[in-house]
Amino acid sequence: MNFVMFYHSLYSDWNHGNAHFLRGIVKELRKRGHEVDVYEPEGGWSLNNLIKDHGAEKLDEFRKYYPTLNPQFYNPQKKLNYQNILGEADVVIVHEWNSPELVAEIGEKKKEYGYKLLFHDTHHRAVSDEESITKYDFSSYDGALVFGEVIRKIYQEKKWVNQVWTWHEAADADLFKPNRNEDKEGDLVWIGNWGDNERTEELMEFLIEPVKELGIKAKVYGVRYPEKAQQALKDAGIEYGGWLPNYKVPEVFSKYKVTVHVPRRPYVEMLPGIPTIRPFEALACGIPLICSPWEDAENLFIPGEDYLMAKDGNAMSYRIAEVLKSAQLAQSLSENGRQTILEKHTCAHRVDELEQIIDEIESPLADEMKINNGK
Repeated sequence: MNFVMFYHSLYSDWNHGNAHFLRGIVKELRKRGHEVDVYEPEGGWSLNNLIKDHGAEKLDEFRKYYPTLNPQFYNPQKKLNYQNILGEADVVIVHEWNSPELVAEIGEKKKEYGYKLLFHDTHHRAVSDEESITKYDFSSYDGALVFGEVIRKIYQEKKWVNQVWTWHEAADADLFKPNRNEDKEGDLVWIGNWGDNERTEELMEFLIEPVKELGIKAKVYGVRYPEKAQQALKDAGIEYGGWLPNYKVPEVFSKYKVTVHVPRRPYVEMLPGIPTIRPFEALACGIPLICSPWEDAENLFIPGEDYLMAKDGNAMSYRIAEVLKSAQLAQSLSENGRQTILEKHTCAHRVDELEQIIDEIESPLADEMKINNGK
């Protein structure tokens, strides 16, 4: 099939947590022989910040890690040549990080070209900013791919779109894999962005204070850390590494003994069952994982076997110390977590699901257009 995807960025993962999954999906689709064109806007926020902070040479580094990915740019200020972009498309997927105007235009062009059309939602706006979703015109869309069952139910209840499928994120397990022979540089590493005050208190309780109490060697990577946050890391003896390219996460994980997952508050309070990409990355890389509280409402993983849960800061300190002291526990978590990813949560699994969803789409208009266009 010919896939056309409109995403914020494949090139940049600067404060763009979806990049890992999107890159993995495109890789897997191409591996299976599908044609895939990905379009991202010129001057996109994430890519602009990446180039401003780290230089355009990071684009060359991206290509070394993803030689089969070649996203194309379009000028969002100019009218797109939809004939060239969409004329041969069988399936078009539009990510939620696009303007309502673009979402509507691609929906309108479906009437002319007859592709199957899906919206892809990987954010908590459906519960935290419902008004932003209502600005989208889904009248010509066949359905939506949403990254959790709770979001799927909201879409159905609000009748925003005809059909909705739960499509969780997953790991690119070919790139995100263990290297257990790597010499360790420290005890604990955390990779995540500070941003938006959605988990400031949680990061203090479940990351910074436990590290300070235990006196272990730790490092934190991420962007949008205000001066106050960087000072808190320094006071706890935690090294701050700044932005880390997502494709280098496996290399960093291999140099530390344990990591933690501290989900943002909207996911804990309103979106049970959606862990975001971070646990998938950690488990795929085989680094022991300890989580602050979140409800695995969809039974994605096996708590106590794939990862450990800490109900509060004191429990987190205890769990970290436990993993650091027990090589047997660390090995068990490492092996179980990786196995669960390989069995259920790779990008190959998600492409299997996507291909099935495409087959299920009830789109008389698309079928009629294909016949008329001789496809």
